[in-house]
Amino acid sequence: MSVQIDAVILAGGMARRMGGIDKGLVELNNKPMISHTIERVQPQVNRIIINANRSQQQYAELGFEVISDNDSGYLGPLAGMVTAMAHTDAELLLVVPCDSPMLPTDLCDRMYASLKEADADIAVASDGEHHQPVVMLLKPELKQSMQAFLDAGDRKIFLWYEKQKHVVTSFADQPNAFVNVNTLEQKLVIENAK
Repeated sequence: MSVQIDAVILAGGMARRMGGIDKGLVELNNKPMISHTIERVQPQVNRIIINANRSQQQYAELGFEVISDNDSGYLGPLAGMVTAMAHTDAELLLVVPCDSPMLPTDLCDRMYASLKEADADIAVASDGEHHQPVVMLLKPELKQSMQAFLDAGDRKIFLWYEKQKHVVTSFADQPNAFVNVNTLEQKLVIENAK
């Protein structure tokens, strides 16, 4: 793949369902959860950026650039995405959450193929049944549109991308790839499955 792709790993949320613990730093099989995400994504992209609004020092120790939302107040994943778009010169930006430790190892290849085939600006992942709105490959020039959406008080990712030229990339052959760990119970399930 000759196109340049950067990735942003979203670790900027408040993790309310995890009791407020910083999700990306929760230990999963003896290492921070975000480390599993990094291992999956790093071979697929040119560069990784971590979007975090707290624990920046701990995230920086992983060896990647750490950025905080331009907009304060925990405005959700879109705030992290729009901030990351301002920190990349790549042609495309892959967005993934920090709490999906089993992402497909062919995520970028397949999303890029469907983006090109549909001549779209955004590819959104699907597990075959549900869209995964925080797993997408998009053109950074959509930053202005996303910022305007946020400035209007909107937060729902799917409402934004449905207004854009997008395509859905199915990973129905890997239905567990997007399992995310939102609670300590889910963490135990994944640890026992590995």
